Amino acid sequence: MQPRFRRPASTRRTRRASAVLLAAALLAAAAPASALDREAPGSRAPAVPLRVATYNIHAGAGTDQVFDLDRTAEAVRGLRADVIGLQEVDVHWGARSDFADEARALAEKLVMRVYFAPIYDLDPAAPGAERRRYGVAVLSRHPIIEAENHEITRLSTQTSEPVPAPAPGFAEVTVNVRGAHAHVYVTHLDYRADPSIRAAQVDDMLEVLAADRGPKILVGDFNAEPTAPELAPLWRKLRDAAPGGGPTYPAVDPVKRIDLVTVSPDVTVAGAREVATEASDHRPVVTDLELHRRGR
Repeated sequence: MQPRFRRPASTRRTRRASAVLLAAALLAAAAPASALDREAPGSRAPAVPLRVATYNIHAGAGTDQVFDLDRTAEAVRGLRADVIGLQEVDVHWGARSDFADEARALAEKLVMRVYFAPIYDLDPAAPGAERRRYGVAVLSRHPIIEAENHEITRLSTQTSEPVPAPAPGFAEVTVNVRGAHAHVYVTHLDYRADPSIRAAQVDDMLEVLAADRGPKILVGDFNAEPTAPELAPLWRKLRDAAPGGGPTYPAVDPVKRIDLVTVSPDVTVAGAREVATEASDHRPVVTDLELHRRGR
């Protein structure tokens, strides 16, 4: 099924989407995990399993700072996820990642569909070269029927004196999971010690989520632990899929749990875990979820 791209809609800063990029491939495998809970409010039909992961891939560099996209692909493959939200994805960005199109290359290596949502889209490094882009991506073994790159408040890393301003890079896709549709969002929040930008980003994301109906799954590198005050508004609409999970950063001897999968109340969490790997400076998080189709 061909994806349907939504037209931008007005928000409080009149910002809803920028251009989209969608590449199609085939399917990949998925596997179940252990059970945590089995009840979801309002379920009407047999649950549809969906394994979702989040992974900050550090532009393809491991804890050894060596760029190795094959190693990244193997780490992602080992998650055996249906949908994976990726952060720190380079697309022809620079020498650090051999000017590779990491989003497309990973999709091809893993035989999955891909949607890339750039945060930055800069002029080529040389005349005639590809544009330099950096952002987040979604890999999916299920059809992506809609995709959108939303703007949220950001402080640019490309200027010496940045000021808060709307910028793209908050990805949303709608996936068709055997007839059950789910909204999956991928984010990468501000890394600075000052929480004010993250607080604004949380407000912006919740505004985007409020415009959508149905099951919602928000994943990403939040650069804050779940108990951080700036994340508190999230927990009025979503829940942490791994409240007892272990830390995810840094990848070796991690001390902070900043890589999160969050879900709306109509999504059941059947299992969650972080995965030890040194293919990035973050550890990925894998969750087994259940979607509930309702009678028409």
